[in-house]
Amino acid sequence: MIIEIVTLFPAMVEQCASHSIIGRARESGALQLRVVDLRDYTHDRHRTADDAPYGGGAGMVMKVEPLDEAITGLRRNAQGTVRVILMSPQGRRLDQRVVEELARESHLALICGHYEGVDERVREHLVDDEISIGDYVLTGGELPALVLVDAVARLIPGVLGKAESAEEESFRDGLLEYPQYTRPEEYRGWRVPEVLLSGHHAMIARWRRRESLRRTLERRPDLLACARLTADDLEVLKELGADEALLEELGRTRGEARKV
Repeated sequence: MIIEIVTLFPAMVEQCASHSIIGRARESGALQLRVVDLRDYTHDRHRTADDAPYGGGAGMVMKVEPLDEAITGLRRNAQGTVRVILMSPQGRRLDQRVVEELARESHLALICGHYEGVDERVREHLVDDEISIGDYVLTGGELPALVLVDAVARLIPGVLGKAESAEEESFRDGLLEYPQYTRPEEYRGWRVPEVLLSGHHAMIARWRRRESLRRTLERRPDLLACARLTADDLEVLKELGADEALLEELGRTRGEARKV
């Protein structure tokens, strides 16, 4: 997979993208991550990539010309289709379903906005999608772009150590992940649940599913509406104290999903 990040701060992106999962994915060749310095596409001695907004107002706006040249160049040199994404608080929210969708692409280009944003003509003519990582304000799009790259890289075959690692993490099936423990079995009187020491794989699987349901119900009940639930899951949620209105809604949603 190829991902190109168009940024005013290439050193910042390179530093973060040289470590951990992203760094290993690059070293193995599973991910070709290229950092594009937007100032290389400017043509004045000050390498100007922004200007004051028409109509007045505070701050500066990223210019359309260097972004057009950068994106046009990426598309011209690509072997296939490039999906261009603007990292923007106005975009659709990044969640695991969006991550899975993007991981199926062969070539992504991420534009990192800055200042007061980008010239609107970039949105209208150069990008295919806009992605937001949440409803808060950041200085620029570099950190959101790296969040997206990290999430997508984990789904590239061969990047994680075990094939099942990505399958069992939080949000993979719409639920929060179950609790995890490691050695020692007891520390300061805090014990690992006995079921995890039993070696009984079916019991462990049931316990983990129940704990995922419990944790999601307690911390993020909003996720349950989109989770992949079974009839047994609904029974467990009832035992865990989910209210009748929620159970009724989840049962109706599950029935509609089966029809589809």
